Amino acid sequence: MSPERLRILYVTPMPASPPRFGAQARMHGLMTEIARRHDVTAVVLIDNEFDIEECRSAMEAYCRKVVLVPNPNGQTGRDKRLLQLQSLVSTRSFERLRATVPALQEALDGLLRAERFDIVNMEFTFLGHLNVRQAPSGQAPPSLVVDSHNIDFDLARQYARMGSAGRRLYHSRNWPKLRDEELGTYRGADGVYLCSTADEQRLLDLAPGIRTTVIPNAADVAYYQPRPGDPPPDGRTVVFFGLLSYIPNVDGVTHFVQDIWPRIAAEHPEARFKIIGGSPPPSLLKLAEPRIELTGFVPDLRPHLAAAAAVVVPLRLGGGTRLKIVEAMAMAKPVVSTSLGAEGIEAVPGQDLLIEDQPIAFARAVNGLLAEPALAAQLGRSARQLAVARYAWSEAARSLESFYRQVLPAAA
Repeated sequence: MSPERLRILYVTPMPASPPRFGAQARMHGLMTEIARRHDVTAVVLIDNEFDIEECRSAMEAYCRKVVLVPNPNGQTGRDKRLLQLQSLVSTRSFERLRATVPALQEALDGLLRAERFDIVNMEFTFLGHLNVRQAPSGQAPPSLVVDSHNIDFDLARQYARMGSAGRRLYHSRNWPKLRDEELGTYRGADGVYLCSTADEQRLLDLAPGIRTTVIPNAADVAYYQPRPGDPPPDGRTVVFFGLLSYIPNVDGVTHFVQDIWPRIAAEHPEARFKIIGGSPPPSLLKLAEPRIELTGFVPDLRPHLAAAAAVVVPLRLGGGTRLKIVEAMAMAKPVVSTSLGAEGIEAVPGQDLLIEDQPIAFARAVNGLLAEPALAAQLGRSARQLAVARYAWSEAARSLESFYRQVLPAAA
C-alpha cells in the first residue's frame, strides 16, 4: 500500500449517509471525498430512527468496511425522557450515557486489534470514553482526530437560559458535565478540527495548546447548483430548511414567524413562508396556516430552493457554521441571516448575503428581495461564486487530509 494512502477509521454516533440533516451532510461530504484517495472504514452507532440497511448500503458505496452497532439507548419519546432523568443524578452527561454501549467498544476492540489504522477520526465528543488507542500486537496505535461540529457544552449552556423551568433545570445540570467530558476528549486527542475560527478560538481560550484547524462546512457544489429544468424563482416564497427537532432551528423558526413574518406579510400579501425539514415538534406544527407551510422532510431540496425568492436563517442559538447557508448559496439563492447564523462564513454582507439581527431590519431585507428580483438574482450569483470558490467539499477534504498528516507524528 502506498504511504500516501492512509488507513482511516471513522467512529461516529450516527450514520453519515444518506445525508438528511446538517451533521450527516458534513460527515458525508468529507468522508466521500476522503475515500477517493484513502481507505475508509466506519464504525457507527445507529439509533432506531434510521433504516439500518439503507444506511449500510449508502455508506458501503464509499467505505471499505462498515460496522453498524444498534444503539439500545437511541430511543425517542418516553425512553429518552427517562434517560434524561437518569442523567440528572449521574456524574455523566445525557449525551455520554446515551452513547455508552458495550457492543460498540467490543466492535472497536475486534477491528483495531486485527488491523492497524493510521488515523481514528471521531465525530463529536460523545464517544470520547471509547478506547481507540489500540493496534495489532507490536504495532503503533493510531492517531486520534476529533471533528467538533459545535462546542456542544456551550450550545447546552445556551439552552439552559430558555424554555420551561424543567428544561432549564435539566440543561443547567447537564452542560457542566458535558463541558468536562468534551474538554477531556479534546485534550486527549492528537488534533481537533472545527467548523469556524470563532469556535476554534473558543476552544483555545479554554484549552490552550491543543492542535487545531478549521475545516468549514461546505456543499456539494455540483449537486447544489441551478439547473435548466428547475422552476424559476416565484417572487413570493420565503424558505427555511433544516432539521426541525434541533433546538436552534425550532427557536429560529418560531422567532421568524412571531417577530418577523407579520411585517413581511403586511407588505407582501402574496408572500408565502415554506418551512422544510423533518421531525417538527407540535409547537411548530401549530404555526401552519394558509400562508405558512410545513412540508416535512423532502427527498430533494433543489426544486424548492430554486423556486424560492429568498432563504432565511433567523438563528439566535448555535455554533459552528450553517450548512443551510452554503447549500443555499450554491443554489444561487439570496440569503438573509442573523450574524450568528452566518458566523464562520467568509461572505461579504450586502454582496454575498444580507445580515440583520433586529426583526424590523430582517423583515425589511426580505421585503427588499421580494420587491426587487434583480437584486435577489445579483446576490444569488455572487453567493454561487463564493460557494464554488471557497465552500466545496473537495477543498475542505484536501485541508483535512493535510491536517491528518500533520498529526501523524504526534502519536509516534
